[in-house]
Amino acid sequence: MNIGEAARRAGVSAKMIRHYEQNGLLRPAARTEAGYRQYDRHSVEELKFIRQARVLGFSIRQIEDLLRLRRDPHRASRAVRTLAEQHLAEVEEKMRELAAMKTTLEQLIAACPGDEHPDCAILERLSAPAKEQP
Repeated sequence: MNIGEAARRAGVSAKMIRHYEQNGLLRPAARTEAGYRQYDRHSVEELKFIRQARVLGFSIRQIEDLLRLRRDPHRASRAVRTLAEQHLAEVEEKMRELAAMKTTLEQLIAACPGDEHPDCAILERLSAPAKEQP
């Protein structure tokens, strides 16, 4: 099948397929004599796998590792689980960071009167020197 059909079946864009090939996530497609990429069912399944991993926020590097494990019939599920646990820890850290940002933004918004006057706690805070980190 051509790149458009593979993209449709996998739920990704043709541009993303080319990107995944360039980054080594997807094996290069076979080419017709005219140079058009040709994909098979296996390629579409890998594209679906990549898409699902991206939806879960796995990085390109992590997806490379997952694909390597997926392609290895002698893999240990422990390796897959460890990778997923590491990613979960990263997601949890990002959630803590986002929660802290949310709290700070709520405080800034509450401190700004939001009226016709020029005084604004948000601009003052953003202009203040950064606090030293211990």
